[in-house]
Amino acid sequence: MRIIARRTLRDFVDSLAGRSDQSAVKSALEAWFNEASAAHWRSTAEVKRRYATASIINAERIVFNIKGNDYRLVVSVDFEKAIVWIKWVGTHRDYDKIDVSKVQHDK
Repeated sequence: MRIIARRTLRDFVDSLAGRSDQSAVKSALEAWFNEASAAHWRSTAEVKRRYATASIINAERIVFNIKGNDYRLVVSVDFEKAIVWIKWVGTHRDYDKIDVSKVQHDK
């Protein structure tokens, strides 16, 4: 899969500077990025088989649990074009404050 907006992940990790879990979050997001980049998902069912704890919001919006569900990663997927757009990343607490079906990456 082609991942759009990897910088969003880097910027988020940088925003955690000084937090004790910054390196763990960085490792978890890098692992997700590497796995997703190598994947060839054709449907949400394939995503769910690999990531049982992922939440399928609709046909193209998926939420991944990061670092033991302390953080959430919201993506939009175009399975036909094999593209994943990173829409949002944040703490589980902040996730509870957003509308996951509409949240967009701030540019």
